[in-house]
Amino acid sequence: MRAITANRYGGPETLELTETDDPKVGPDSVLVRVKAVGVNPVDWKIVAGYLDPLMYVHFPLVPGWDVAGVVEAVGLDAPEFSVGDEVFGYVRKDEVQHGTYAELVDAPVRALARKPASLSWQQAAGVPLAGLTAWRSLGRVGVTAGDTVLVHAAAGGVGAFAVQIAVAKGARVIGTAGEHNHDFLRSLGAEPVTYGEGLADRVRRLAPEGIDAAVDYVGGVAVAVSQELLKDRSRVASIVDPDVTRRGGHHVWVRPDSADLAELARLADAGKLGVHVERALPLADAAEAFRLSMAGRTRGKIVLEVDSGN
Repeated sequence: MRAITANRYGGPETLELTETDDPKVGPDSVLVRVKAVGVNPVDWKIVAGYLDPLMYVHFPLVPGWDVAGVVEAVGLDAPEFSVGDEVFGYVRKDEVQHGTYAELVDAPVRALARKPASLSWQQAAGVPLAGLTAWRSLGRVGVTAGDTVLVHAAAGGVGAFAVQIAVAKGARVIGTAGEHNHDFLRSLGAEPVTYGEGLADRVRRLAPEGIDAAVDYVGGVAVAVSQELLKDRSRVASIVDPDVTRRGGHHVWVRPDSADLAELARLADAGKLGVHVERALPLADAAEAFRLSMAGRTRGKIVLEVDSGN
């Protein structure tokens, strides 16, 4: 099969399109013929070596954890799926080597759910990691109907999902973003505010009584500003700032969860969760996808197309 590989830690220049062996299919896994792959910041961070202290990484390395495709073979103990099923998933394994930037992926059933019928392959590939991160972080701070929620970096890959999920739960959402993304946030159901100096005052003008919960997808002073505004300072979660736990909040690292993926699929098919794909590139252009992600200016998702056929 064709796959994107890296033979050492480094930047986008380490990525190559190569021919490699087809993956084996474990007993509790299925073989997925990949249609599209979601690109996430963690992908280039792994290749850069940033996760080396946290996870075992082996070379040659195929990056990628997000996938959408069709089941081509089923393991000995994987009755959840059948050949021909359309699936999507967050295929993070215990060790890093055999990722999703490839034509075929062996995926544990715990990492997959059936693809939302309403989404294209590109859109479905953009959901798993970012969508699950948004779902879990909102859950950690207990967002429910009637809450006022502050979403930092609300126009980004995770933030756009968090806005929509919170709105679907019946919450009021205030989202931070640059002014060029304010109309986009309004289309998702959020009230936009510009990030930067004076953010707390701008939020107070919208919510004089304070906010009920906050989720941080950007870092910096986001947690501190959130706790200025929160009625309960513990109802803040960050995926960027591990110091949030010392402040009494929650640090979120998402794990594969087929049940939560199925909930995201249900929201999508109910018309409550859309996916904005900012750029779709061929698999061979993975290095360019890395560069776009590293720039940090993407609205929504970047995806790689692997098999555009039927």
